[in-house]
Amino acid sequence: MTDYSITLPSYTVGVQAYEAISGICRKLGRQAVIIGGRRALDAAEAKIRVGMGADIFAPPALLYGGEASEENITALAAAKEVQAADMIFAVGGGKALDTCKALAQQMDKPVFAFPTIASTCAATTAVSILYHPDGSFSCPCFLKQPPMHTFIDTSVLTAAPARYMWAGMGDTYAKYYESTVSARGEILSHYHALGIATARMCVDPILCWGAQALEDNRDGLATDPFEQVALAIIVTTGIASILLTAEHTIDYNTGLAHAVFYALTTYPHIEKNHLHGEVVGFGVLLLLLADGQKEAFAALHRFMKSVGLPTSPKEIQLTREEVLDVIPKVCAMPDIAHNPYQISVQLLTDAFEKLEKYNTTEKI
Repeated sequence: MTDYSITLPSYTVGVQAYEAISGICRKLGRQAVIIGGRRALDAAEAKIRVGMGADIFAPPALLYGGEASEENITALAAAKEVQAADMIFAVGGGKALDTCKALAQQMDKPVFAFPTIASTCAATTAVSILYHPDGSFSCPCFLKQPPMHTFIDTSVLTAAPARYMWAGMGDTYAKYYESTVSARGEILSHYHALGIATARMCVDPILCWGAQALEDNRDGLATDPFEQVALAIIVTTGIASILLTAEHTIDYNTGLAHAVFYALTTYPHIEKNHLHGEVVGFGVLLLLLADGQKEAFAALHRFMKSVGLPTSPKEIQLTREEVLDVIPKVCAMPDIAHNPYQISVQLLTDAFEKLEKYNTTEKI
């Protein structure tokens, strides 16, 4: 690109973050529509409405539909509450936020994000990951910009089950490992280089504070370690993602870890029983083994074991037969098309075997 614009996220964070809603949002209108998941709305809607004050009105909230799909986006676009609104308040986790972001672009309305779990960077990214109604992966939908503003209420996040942050850490550190491998040996544009430099902050805070942040989450405490990890998951990864996808390609924003996840969505039990970041984090171990990064693999494996993230196929309910079946599917994923070397069936089979050996002997 020669002439381009990049819009980076703006955000408010803290236990009283919603107090800033009226002052920020009323500049773009007086009527909002609040959309989210049922549990997310139960956790945050009342507090959001207090933050809206007397200057912003919203009718009863709408449910986003349970899946980030074209079908749910179309259904919401037809709702009179959406059509009448000046702006969209997106409340919840990744799928609710991605649904609302794609909806807002389709309707040409500003969207504000209210993450209720520290699990993904969806609240700050300029892309929506869409799925088919059955939960299988469909495609990325690139957006013109991220939400207008993101309100990160850490008291809401700490009230959520810690398993969401637990999984979110896996998706977050994947950004660094995937982007550095994907870009290896290339002369990068400013935005791609800045994205990869930013991605380093997707791993360091997690390895430093991740275990304490999870403990604080379980205790419902909005501590500094919790906030540091939450910001790594929600904000840092979002900034890196925007920079890495500035050309609306996934070349530097994804890699083998995500290819593993998307291939595994063909198994219903993965979508039903496991969280996105949990499986992506597992995929990072395979990436590091395939790439020959032994020291980084050992350090990450120790961290993952310390917090209970899965380090073996059995921990994500994969049989030996399913592993062999999914490997060719991984190798066919577009996420690994931009890589400094070919990720072959044999290379990935060897990585799985090395992982199983390490889990038994702690030797690669």
